[in-house]
Amino acid sequence: MSPVIAPAALPQTPLAAPVAVVQKAKPAPHGWTTYTVRAGDTLAAIADRTGTTTGVLASRNHLAHGGNHLSIGQRLSVPKTAAQARAEAARARAAAAARAAAIRRATYVVRPGDTLSHIAARKGVSLAALLKANHLSTRSVLQVGQKVRIPGSGAASAHRATGASKAISTTTYRVRNGDTLSAIAARTKTPLATVYRLNRLGARSVIHPGQLVKVRGTTPAATRRAGSAAYRVRSGDTLSGIAVKHGTRLAALLKTNHLSARSVIHPGQRLRVPAKPAKSATSANTFAGRTYPSSTVNAANRNRSALARTSVPSRSQTKAMIVATARRHGVDPRLALAVGWQESGWNQRQVSVANAIGVMQVIPSSGQWASEMAGRKLNLLRTQDNITAGVVILRSLTRSAKNLDQAIAGYYQGLYSVQQHGMYADTKVYVANIKAHRARM
Repeated sequence: MSPVIAPAALPQTPLAAPVAVVQKAKPAPHGWTTYTVRAGDTLAAIADRTGTTTGVLASRNHLAHGGNHLSIGQRLSVPKTAAQARAEAARARAAAAARAAAIRRATYVVRPGDTLSHIAARKGVSLAALLKANHLSTRSVLQVGQKVRIPGSGAASAHRATGASKAISTTTYRVRNGDTLSAIAARTKTPLATVYRLNRLGARSVIHPGQLVKVRGTTPAATRRAGSAAYRVRSGDTLSGIAVKHGTRLAALLKTNHLSARSVIHPGQRLRVPAKPAKSATSANTFAGRTYPSSTVNAANRNRSALARTSVPSRSQTKAMIVATARRHGVDPRLALAVGWQESGWNQRQVSVANAIGVMQVIPSSGQWASEMAGRKLNLLRTQDNITAGVVILRSLTRSAKNLDQAIAGYYQGLYSVQQHGMYADTKVYVANIKAHRARM
């Protein structure tokens, strides 16, 4: 039997000195990003989540004590994950594509038959702005294939397309007779594309005298109206509805915004809502230089209240009703649609200070005339009857007037007045608006 050798008697083999094991992690193969520490976070958990080590994080962020003491809300530099890197690359590609598209939109390549005025109209800019942007004159000759710069859609548009543009301060401009969007852009030194974007408009949009258009700039304190608040129009809003919602009179709302009872408002448009009237305030029977009897104003208020409690068709349903009614009575559907849109925005709940009611804004006396032409009693508070009244009135006007312009003017001013006195300045604007709407229908 072999003797048992005690461990101490075993031959001693020299041992290698202990070696410190250093975890070699790629610090940030996809780059770095920022992480905000939340409740319960530890450096180890953050390292595991971002695919690195605590040592790398502590070194990168110069953390004392190995990062054992983190504070909620503390911002750390951490490696991006592969998914984050892919998403960022995709955003960069999309931004580059959008920037390239914006730059392409900024130029127009001349085609056979093009003229400067045609290009300006097609792109929704003024001829003067187009000439100035390209250092041309009205006598300049274009060559097929020539590149023309479109003002208001250049580098600024490309910058916006990347999402890098900062919010700009804005003020409002009140549209005057004869204004165009390109003229407003030039007068306020706001790129036309910016005017479109701020107001959700396009090259074919129609603007109206008294309408507020957002442009670049800061509203001076002296021009801000005391006792009023800003309101942004939403889809489905009406002037009367906004007035009721804010506890103010419709006439006061119209006067504050330089609008008329026939004005059409648009989603995104900013209005100034006057403060609630004091009990001693005078009756709002006068607007735009016209005074209405208290009986008329009271009747309008009753009709407005009645319609507020009544279910009415949607805009798309109302549009279909106008088309069907116009065809049934032999009236151009586009004309009827244009009048209905200008008068109320196809909204049956619209009632003016003068007690013009509903979609087609028919006053009771005109409703009686329409009832005689329709061969039955028309209730202007009912959407179908209201549309019928407006359509048969249009039918009578188009048959009696010398031309379409006079017929349209007759709906607004009265045909006898138009034939005796000619069109008033606001009537001419109304006719132009109706024709513009009709062309788009």
